[in-house]
Formats: sequence, C-alpha cells, structure tokens
Amino acid sequence: MGLYQRYVLPRLIDLTMSSRDLAPYRARTIAAARGRVLEIGVGSGLNLPLYRADVTEIVAIDPSAELLAFARRQADRRTTLVPASAEALPFAAASFDSVVTTWTLCSIPNAAQALHEVHRVLAPDGRLLFAEHGLAPEPRVARWQHRLTPCWRCLAGGCHLDRKIDDLIAAAGFHLDRVETGYLRARTPFTYMYQGAAHPYRA
Repeated sequence: MGLYQRYVLPRLIDLTMSSRDLAPYRARTIAAARGRVLEIGVGSGLNLPLYRADVTEIVAIDPSAELLAFARRQADRRTTLVPASAEALPFAAASFDSVVTTWTLCSIPNAAQALHEVHRVLAPDGRLLFAEHGLAPEPRVARWQHRLTPCWRCLAGGCHLDRKIDDLIAAAGFHLDRVETGYLRARTPFTYMYQGAAHPYRA
C-alpha cells in the first residue's frame, strides 16, 4: 500500500465526510438504528458518538487498518471493531437488528455482493439504514458522473460517482421503506444524495 493510500487518503476521507453539510444526513441515519447494529465501512469512526444509549451493541467493520485505528478513538465499550470486507461478512445469518451505511456503497468494489451479505445478516424485522451519494437523474449531470468516475475512482479510494443506490438496494432483495433524494447544495456530479431505510424481503 502506497503512502498516499495509507496516510493521505484516510485523512482526506475524514475531512470530506466531516463536512457540516453532511452532518444532518449522518444524524438522521444513526438516530434510526436500534438493537444490535452493524456499521459497514466505519472509516475513522465519525458515526460512533452519535449512536443512542438504547443501542445495545455496535459491530463496526472496515478493510483499512489505518482507518480502524482512528475509529478506536471514538469507540465506547459497546463497540467492537472488526477488520473485514462487506462482500464477505464474518457474521451469522439474521444476527443484526440494524445495518448502517453512510457514504460507503460508492467505494465497495462489489456493492451488489455486499448488499446480499447485508440481507443475509439482517434479522427478518431488521432494517438497512443508509445515506449515500450516487447517480443523479438529470442526463447532463449523469453524463459527467460517468465520465469522471474512472479518474475519481483512482484518486478517491475506489469511489464511484454513478451508482444508482436505490436500484442496487432493491436488486439485493430489499423493500425500500423510504428514500429521500436531492442535491447537497450545488448541482454537481459529487453531490446527489440518497437517504432512507429498507427491510429484507424474504419470500
């Protein structure tokens, strides 16, 4: 792993994701979590202080040892940090009440596989809670997202600008209970947001 990926990128992600503009999305998503929670892509742990007192346990995963070291500073005694990939979750089926993703699905190499794993580990009455950025509905913005993604993916830790988050979640076997979309301030390729909740559909 190069110096950029090891030291510069984690701090760049931390700075970007701590933006004041993102704070309301983060707070609303975390406030809905309950019971035993799995957080996918905990990063530097910005979400950890936001979990309510009635959340009984927080299991937080990230493939980056460097980011987990940052997250450890934010963790309380309810929290277990696990070095793991979302595409192969090392947990039993139906073992979590809530799964949280915040600006994570954009950078997982195989987001579809990760969402199938989330579906597997959620309890039948559990919920996926998400705040993500992704593909915009306007053709002009979407064209720029498709053009920029190959370069941006290399610079920003694998981040894709052009994933349609609601479709990805539905295709993994979830029923979308709520989805709110819109731009964060300016209408740019980087700022189209998806926020909502979904539950696992089981036939």
